[in-house]
Amino acid sequence: MSEMHINASLVILNHRVMVPDLNEHHTVFGGQILSLVDSSASVSAMRAARQTVVTGTIDHINFLQPFDLRHAMSVESYVTGIGKRSIEVFTKIIGEDLQTGERFLGFYAFTTFVVQAAEFTNVDTQLLTDTHEQAQLVASYAKRKQQRDVVRLADKALTTAIQVE
Repeated sequence: MSEMHINASLVILNHRVMVPDLNEHHTVFGGQILSLVDSSASVSAMRAARQTVVTGTIDHINFLQPFDLRHAMSVESYVTGIGKRSIEVFTKIIGEDLQTGERFLGFYAFTTFVVQAAEFTNVDTQLLTDTHEQAQLVASYAKRKQQRDVVRLADKALTTAIQVE
């Protein structure tokens, strides 16, 4: 069994909120946030796989506090679980009021990436944690994966009922 320190997959992307990021409420558009999350999380997943990955799902999406023009956003992503051909990445966005220095948790989600190559070999990788947060997220990976598997089976039935014409 190989080992990987979670911090080897850590990606920190800093983004200053600008006018083009905003929606009609003068807060960052949710689609912009999801784009930053997917971009950041994909780097974490590729650091673990060292192969091409594609986004499978983004779930447990939680918009906790809005970001506006006074804020910078620190997008932090790291691997929290590795499956047979999947890699789970946790992403949180910490906001910072650039006028006061106050920091806050504004968003978090889990993204699951699918490894394109059928011969993916990192399935036996043990993730080594450095923080309490990381240890909790890694410990609860199996439960989240089980929940995703249930949803995926239900989605298969739903997909057959959705019409394209």
